[in-house]
Amino acid sequence: MSKSPAYTPPKVWKWEDENGGEFAKTNRPIAGATHKKKLPVGKHPLQLHSLGTPNGVKVTMMLEELLALGHKGAEYDAYLIRIGDGDQFGSGFVDINPNSKIPALVDRSGAKPVRIFESGAILLHLAEKFGELIPTDPVMRAECLSWLFWQMGSAPYLGGGFGHFYAYAPEKFQYPIDRYTMETKRQLDVLDRHLSHNQYMCGDEYSIADIAIWPWYGALALGRLYDSEEFLDVKTYKHVVRWAEGIGKREAVKRGRMVNRTHGEPADQLHERHDASDFDTKTQDKLEAAE
Repeated sequence: MSKSPAYTPPKVWKWEDENGGEFAKTNRPIAGATHKKKLPVGKHPLQLHSLGTPNGVKVTMMLEELLALGHKGAEYDAYLIRIGDGDQFGSGFVDINPNSKIPALVDRSGAKPVRIFESGAILLHLAEKFGELIPTDPVMRAECLSWLFWQMGSAPYLGGGFGHFYAYAPEKFQYPIDRYTMETKRQLDVLDRHLSHNQYMCGDEYSIADIAIWPWYGALALGRLYDSEEFLDVKTYKHVVRWAEGIGKREAVKRGRMVNRTHGEPADQLHERHDASDFDTKTQDKLEAAE
């Protein structure tokens, strides 16, 4: 990797429409809708609008875990938001998430619809709503919330930092890759040290802390993120790998990973989800028809 050329920032930064990056056509320095588009409304009280990225997988994992625990009220409709096409800037989506990021959830189970955006907020809302996957002991609840917010604060360094410069930037420069690789490995070490004496993030209790962290750091440990397994030497974080493999075997996690997924093997994709039977009846023809 070559070192970055010298760069002198201008006195006032100006937006270049085409900056060469993979997401140049959708990235912009202003908020708000770019076009009118009404969101569909399905038959279930919980309406999810998302994409099968790590942040989206958190919520579908959570919903499938709640259903596995017998909560029929956790049935949901999951609609696909194609961020590469700019769906997140449609007026209907901006109404439920003014930040134009997936995932976003509308809870219509009460007298008035409730919008929830930011994946951590959605996990906490669902955990409290159903009284599941969050410790009741005050000490362990505080531990759970600490790790939940650790993930929300740490993952941008992994995704927007390491992932961007290592996998998506139009040119590879040594300084940002070194900087974010160092931080990503530090975060993996934080997790590995903690998991060396804990089965899950909160001791022996599987919780929303695991559900938040696994789609990012579990996927990284399993070699599913950014083709970076060898570069990061992830197998050396043996406690993270053990934890990641164990959670990955859960049936609810397998189902959650499929929902709103648009990459990988077609058999692993369920672009929209409206009923539990969708997992059983899914075929490639139905996938293509849903596009």
